[in-house]
Amino acid sequence: MTNNDIVQKLWNLCDVLRDDGINYSDYVTELVLLLFIKMEYENTEAGLLNQHKLPEGCRWPDLNGKSGLNLLNDYRHILLALFTGKDADGNTVVSDQLILAIYADAQTRLREPRHLEQLIKSLDSIDWFSARRDGLGDLYEGLLEKNASETKSGAGQYFTPRPLIDSIIRCIQPKMGELIQDPAAGTAGFLIGADAF
Repeated sequence: MTNNDIVQKLWNLCDVLRDDGINYSDYVTELVLLLFIKMEYENTEAGLLNQHKLPEGCRWPDLNGKSGLNLLNDYRHILLALFTGKDADGNTVVSDQLILAIYADAQTRLREPRHLEQLIKSLDSIDWFSARRDGLGDLYEGLLEKNASETKSGAGQYFTPRPLIDSIIRCIQPKMGELIQDPAAGTAGFLIGADAF
C-alpha cells in the first residue's frame, strides 16, 4: 500500500466526519489527532520510538475495543490530558513539550460514538508500515493537498511535490549551520529534506 493509497483511504473517512456534522476545515485535524495516537502506538510496539511516548491511559489500546459513550468520553479525556498535560485528578501525565505542542487546544468535534468507533476500526485496517518513507508528515501533507484541491477553503494553497523538493535540495546541497528562510514552510518538506541531506 502506497502513501497515496493511505491518503485516499483517510480521505474516504471524511464521509464519516461529514455524517457527524463536522466541517471540511476540521477534517484533517480530526484525522491527525487519531493518527498520531495510532502511529505512536505502532512505532512504540515495533521498538522504533524511544522518546515522545504517550502516557498510560492515552494510548491506542485505551481506545480500541471500546464503544458507545464510554469510547467518546474516554477519547475526550485523552485529548484533554494530552492538551493540558494533566489527568482528571490534576496529576501531571505529560511533560514532553513536543506532545503538548502537538495536542495544543486538541478537542474533538465528534458527537456520535459510532462514528468514532468507525474511524478507529478503519484506521486499524490500514497497513501503515508498507508506506513508511516519511511517516505522518507525508500523510498529513497528502490530506492537506486533498483538502485544498477538493474544498473552497483550499484555494490558494499549493504544495511542492516531494520529488521536486528532493531535487532542489540535491542541487543546493545545504550545509549544517546555514540559514534557511521559508516563510510559507507548510509541512516543512524543505526543512525535513535538508536535515536528511
